[in-house]
Amino acid sequence: MPKRLNKSAELVWTRMVSISGILVDRIEANLKDEGLPPLSWYDVLLEVERAGPGGIRPFEIKERLLLPQYGTSRLLKRLADAGYVTTADCVADGRGQIVTITPAGRDIRAQMWPVYANALRTDVQEKLTGEEAEQLAALLGKLRPT
Repeated sequence: MPKRLNKSAELVWTRMVSISGILVDRIEANLKDEGLPPLSWYDVLLEVERAGPGGIRPFEIKERLLLPQYGTSRLLKRLADAGYVTTADCVADGRGQIVTITPAGRDIRAQMWPVYANALRTDVQEKLTGEEAEQLAALLGKLRPT
């Protein structure tokens, strides 16, 4: 017979989901106010930029960002249409593609970072001491699937 869910576990879950949504919505609003693309674009551009000149495969982006396949494909198409990434056939695998960042992609990601960083500063750093932030990060790390 399954164990009953305790109130503490339920409280942790509802607060994580609620607060995560609130913080992401604030960052999205701040980016929009500045005329910048959505946060999901930043995350993908960062992964592509980190991959370096050799690029990255779409499935690697999907795995790193925990995106659904259809969402990854649509997002990469929008980024390519905006001129922020390019895609090319993968030489090692005729079916796959390699995604690389363009100079415009680097520029827009760099423009987005101060807005993102300011939100992190305001909504996390200014509300938690350094020790509290480290404790929270460690606790949340325990919830990461292995």
